Amino acid sequence: MRIGPYNQTRSTAKTSRTDKASSGSVTQQAYVSSSAPAQDAASIMGVPEAELTPNVQRALMSLMGEVDQLRKETERLRSRMRDLEALADRDVLLPVLNRRAFLREVSRALALAERHDAPSAIVYIDLNGFKDINDRYGHAAGDAALEHVSALLSAHVRETDAVGRIGGDEFGLVLTLTGLEGAERKAEELVDRIANTPFSHNGTELTVGAAWGAYALQSGHNAEDAMAEADAAMYARKQSMKSAGRA
Repeated sequence: MRIGPYNQTRSTAKTSRTDKASSGSVTQQAYVSSSAPAQDAASIMGVPEAELTPNVQRALMSLMGEVDQLRKETERLRSRMRDLEALADRDVLLPVLNRRAFLREVSRALALAERHDAPSAIVYIDLNGFKDINDRYGHAAGDAALEHVSALLSAHVRETDAVGRIGGDEFGLVLTLTGLEGAERKAEELVDRIANTPFSHNGTELTVGAAWGAYALQSGHNAEDAMAEADAAMYARKQSMKSAGRA
């Protein structure tokens, strides 16, 4: 019996099969590792793993790259839309809300008052002497006066408040969580600041005055009603100032 050679042959064959199996396992592991991203993509796209041929893998990876690019482009467009919305809310001349956007803020404050009984108030400010500045120094000086007033108002209210230009030389404030007395004190402070803070135009120092009216926002009113009430209060105060010779 030729045990030696036979055993040797079986051993060699076994070793050969083991090496091949080991090699195949390593190759399979390498394939699985290298194709993991494609398999992830396949699971997302619902493609069976059996179809992950090299061509399919390349197609899926290309598709996932396009999807990622589309995602980035969508986010860029959303950011652009947010910028355009902000521009649509801004006054054409000043860095404050335009009338439409300001009325929206009044509506929000009214809703807050209705749902949570939270006090808020609106202040209506009308400039005195603005026409004289325009007539004497030109419209550029008038624009400078408006910019000066809008900057003062924006700098001396809270971030939760809103400032808007609601007419040619008329401004509005929404003072959140503020009752009528607090709004009146704030309005008086702002108007005094406007009158006592000169601005410069072409080397000339100018000042402008203002009259104000305040109205506490109440449930049951709409934004236009609230604006009309504040406007009426401002007009009454302005007439009183004229009668006293202070306008």
